[in-house]
Amino acid sequence: MKNELIVVGAGPGGYVAALKAASLGAKVTLIEQASVGGTCLHWGCIPTKALRASAMALDQARRLEEYGLVPGGEPTLDLGAVMARKDKVVATQTTGLEKLLASWGVELVYGKARLLGPNRVEVSSDEGTTALDCERLILAPGSQPADLPGLERDGTLVLNSDDALHLGEIPESLIIVGGGVVGCELAFILSTFGCQVTVVEALDRLLPIPSLDAEISKLLLREMKKRKIAVHTNKVVSRLERGPEGVTAVLEPPPWLEPPAKPVKPVELKAAKVLVSVGRRPAGEGLGLAEAGLSLDKGAVRVDAELAAAPGVYAVGDVLGASRPLLAHMASAEAKVAAANALGSSEAMDYSVVPAVAFTAPEIAWVGLSLEQAQAQGFEAEAASFLPRGLGMAQALGELAGVIRLVYDKPSGKLLGAHLMGAHAGEMVHECALALKLGATAADIAHTIHAHPTMSEALAEAAEGALGACLHMPPPK
Repeated sequence: MKNELIVVGAGPGGYVAALKAASLGAKVTLIEQASVGGTCLHWGCIPTKALRASAMALDQARRLEEYGLVPGGEPTLDLGAVMARKDKVVATQTTGLEKLLASWGVELVYGKARLLGPNRVEVSSDEGTTALDCERLILAPGSQPADLPGLERDGTLVLNSDDALHLGEIPESLIIVGGGVVGCELAFILSTFGCQVTVVEALDRLLPIPSLDAEISKLLLREMKKRKIAVHTNKVVSRLERGPEGVTAVLEPPPWLEPPAKPVKPVELKAAKVLVSVGRRPAGEGLGLAEAGLSLDKGAVRVDAELAAAPGVYAVGDVLGASRPLLAHMASAEAKVAAANALGSSEAMDYSVVPAVAFTAPEIAWVGLSLEQAQAQGFEAEAASFLPRGLGMAQALGELAGVIRLVYDKPSGKLLGAHLMGAHAGEMVHECALALKLGATAADIAHTIHAHPTMSEALAEAAEGALGACLHMPPPK
């Protein structure tokens, strides 16, 4: 029987596309080369959060006396047990996804896919090679860690983010090249586990994301310094020497910066290992994308507003490249649109409201525009801030660090963006995302009663600040 739809890749884009199509009545075959869940489940979102949960528990245990508890001794790390717990979480999720796909009637085929055309896919595995025909095709092969020239991964001294999830021991010291979301998350985790971490970022701040407020980056730097995580911004690794004692990295200003009046002496760092975390690249090699007539841009598949790459062929997720957010939930949202369109609908993908979270310590979350972006777009934009330390819940939890900043259009009061740093920021951001989706104003948030005591009260306080009516801050001078 001819398949109505074949989906290539079973990550958060592919498996959701398969489920959506099946829910619409299609006969679906899902092809996966490795494991259901893709990078997110096996090499990204879930395993890192499992490690972070262990790091947070260890951090809490070290603070027991602060909460009036008498510890039984100095808590220590059992890395084997931590990794086993992480693997169990991943395995549980994997089994659950396989059962879920089966319950919707999705046929799961393991093997390496290659396009023989827009309606034909070759699948190779240890059991041999077969060809499958289909009426429609959705591509969701995901991405893989990017290398840097001179810092190519060897899995021993030079690691990537995948390697960090399977460490047999915590290195005494580590240089993380890249101060983006993954690099910063791993810096906090490994530092808590006892590693002396140094972060090297080529741009002028940590988390150099245009849609994230620069003030958040400054506060993140402060929190890293508190934990003795060293940070070098505006620096690149110009040379790396590998030896029996570890690595020696030479740091210099990036070539795109204007040379200073006086020559700057290179910084030399020694460490046991270096971890390269400078983003990801589309994993489309070997899929036969160009041969199938798809248009590519530096390896990324080009699609239209309905996510069509060619007649009958759609693409979602990281294979679309960095022109849109490389986020698991973004891929899942695209998957629902692509599956509906593959089966006859005509929906355009909406990228206007996409929340993001960095699971650092404390968490950072943002959605919408930064103040700089809003002003550049012509808005008469301002930002109102409130410090979580002013909340009873923050004091009770002992989680005082952070800031809540709301960006709004002053004439209309319309919310334009939100930038949150503090405990539970990753959960709180969705109130802001909904507000943006509905076109809400700062007054709408301020006049919504927030439960007390909660961390979410900070959103109402910041919104009241935008109205000049925040009572839990000293009056403006």
